[in-house]
Amino acid sequence: MSFLDNRKEELEIYLQRDPAAQGWFEVILCYPGIHAVWLHRVTHQLWNWNWLLVARFLAHLARIFTGIEIHPGAVLGKRVFIDHGMGIVIGHTAHVGDDCSIYQGVTLGGTTQTFRGKRHPTLETGVIVGAGAKVLGPITIGSGARIGSNAVVVKDVPAGATAVGVPARILNASTESKEDKTSDDDTEAYAPYAVDNKTFDCENEYVKLLERIEKLEAQQASRTEKSE
Repeated sequence: MSFLDNRKEELEIYLQRDPAAQGWFEVILCYPGIHAVWLHRVTHQLWNWNWLLVARFLAHLARIFTGIEIHPGAVLGKRVFIDHGMGIVIGHTAHVGDDCSIYQGVTLGGTTQTFRGKRHPTLETGVIVGAGAKVLGPITIGSGARIGSNAVVVKDVPAGATAVGVPARILNASTESKEDKTSDDDTEAYAPYAVDNKTFDCENEYVKLLERIEKLEAQQASRTEKSE
């Protein structure tokens, strides 16, 4: 596939996944996510040519321009979708697979400052990382997995699973990857921010939390009465 075909694919993924996008020109002019990805293609090539300082300096300028920090050593696959990308940080040894989606405030970071080997996450094909999530360490997020908004993930996530919470817990796991799933409506299968009603019943979770709080308050009141 030619250079222009690859760029066209990257533009089309924004039109498919962001209903606010009105056309190619708007995406090219107004979407910092596509700017960050394209600039990274340049800095990564320079990094591979061992022009390390030049690559880091251009990556620094890209960070100022887009609000998205991608180390030139990181590897981005095809059709990576970065939406509302302000505050995203992708570390030196991170690997982002094809067709991944990353939202604002996401960190693909490390957990140590001394180890110089692989210390950042690997996202396999079709992973969705919700806004504010932190994926830390040399872990692997399996194909088609979803990371919920504001989750903190420090362990591997199986393919097709959904991980939410701090620290993240697995809500469901499936050996069927996103690539293998078929649907008459592709937009239905694609769930931004990594959480939908099929995998996470927000109302039910809140009810359980309120019931737990009421139970703790009753226990505290009972202990207070006994102490008096």
